[in-house]
Amino acid sequence: MAAAWIPVLCLGVCLLLLLLPESADSQGAVPIAITCFTRGLDIKKEKADVLCPGGCPLEEFSVYGNIVYASVSSICGAAIHRFSSSKSLDNIFFHFSCSEHPKIEFYLKNFTSAKDVLLAIKEVGFRGGNSNTGKALKHTAQKFFTPETGVRKGIPKVAVVFIDGWPSDDIEEAGIVAREFGVNVFIVSVAKPIPEELGMVQDVAFVDKAVCRTNGFFSYHMPNWFGTTKYVKPLVQKLCTHEQMMCSKTCYNSVNIAFLIDGSSSVGESNFRLMLEFVSNIAKIFEISDIGAKIAAVQFTYDQRTEFSFTDYSTKENVLAVIRNIRYMSGGTATGDAISFTMRNVFGPVRDSPNKNFLVVVTDGQSYDDVRGPAAAAQDAGITIFSVGVAWAPLDDLKDMASKPKEAHAFFTREFTGLEPIVSDVIRGICRDFLESQQ
Repeated sequence: MAAAWIPVLCLGVCLLLLLLPESADSQGAVPIAITCFTRGLDIKKEKADVLCPGGCPLEEFSVYGNIVYASVSSICGAAIHRFSSSKSLDNIFFHFSCSEHPKIEFYLKNFTSAKDVLLAIKEVGFRGGNSNTGKALKHTAQKFFTPETGVRKGIPKVAVVFIDGWPSDDIEEAGIVAREFGVNVFIVSVAKPIPEELGMVQDVAFVDKAVCRTNGFFSYHMPNWFGTTKYVKPLVQKLCTHEQMMCSKTCYNSVNIAFLIDGSSSVGESNFRLMLEFVSNIAKIFEISDIGAKIAAVQFTYDQRTEFSFTDYSTKENVLAVIRNIRYMSGGTATGDAISFTMRNVFGPVRDSPNKNFLVVVTDGQSYDDVRGPAAAAQDAGITIFSVGVAWAPLDDLKDMASKPKEAHAFFTREFTGLEPIVSDVIRGICRDFLESQQ
């Protein structure tokens, strides 16, 4: 019998090269003896030579698809279905090859017509490999959905993941990353594991760990790969329901962040520039647009000055340019009045906004007025406060202003140059609080 390639989906896609037993001898290979029910996932190698026993019964296998999908059956079962329609085979030697790396076949921007997309899908090559669904989903969330690859502003990001059987790697972290990047993940599971196979499943709740929300809307099941046409319309109807795409909202595109910047005399011009750099480094991370994140800034001494409000600028470039050009005021320090001013004049006009509200207070000294009452009023109004203190800023004031838990929302550095490391802490805190608010 001539050598032939057998495509098999072994909780992913694995390729099997069928060879006669004497071919193994000629190549000096030492095959691994497997059972009739060994599956691709059970072999923890990228490549392996395997030997099927004789007498594997055809009737005990369920192999799906017209190319031989063996994720819920076995390597040997795949061979029987491929080369024999009514009887088992004698001992068979295979070369088994699996690929572990996700590959993007084409981007959103590559084709503009349904006809071209269909042709491109038909040209997708058979790769091989375990179903590293977690790795593939994380790669897709981080690399696929970008403006450079064709993502359009205001259009939901959707990933439909087809899983035959179950994932061979951890999918929970990938699901978290996808939600953080605003990707609405749908899981279409095919041929769920039977009770006898549950012991081999890394996480039986893998669907709930990956989908956008665990409300049933983002999960879909097909019993097998036969007759899939009837499942297409209900799935498409879900994908076209934009108002249900709850994961399109992320901490990067669905927040209002106001910066309350201390312009008192103790700061000084050069240190004030370092404060503005700190504000810019936080602001530039967010997706600022007319339908996305909004940024505002207020400078304060004894008086307050709105440098720009949430509705003044709708591009990141304009926001960053305005921050760079803020003029230093100089004066005293009345942080409590400044919080009240910001809540009333900056957050007041956007009180009906769907975005979550954050206030970042940056100060270098003790306030001459009470901060506890104004901060509590702002938090009661739904504004989460981060307090960042430098030099002589009292820790008690920082904690009085900060939202709970205090240790996660209050930061201090002795030097203005120490503001830079706090940038990532504030960004992580905003994203953490946003995700918790969406639960």
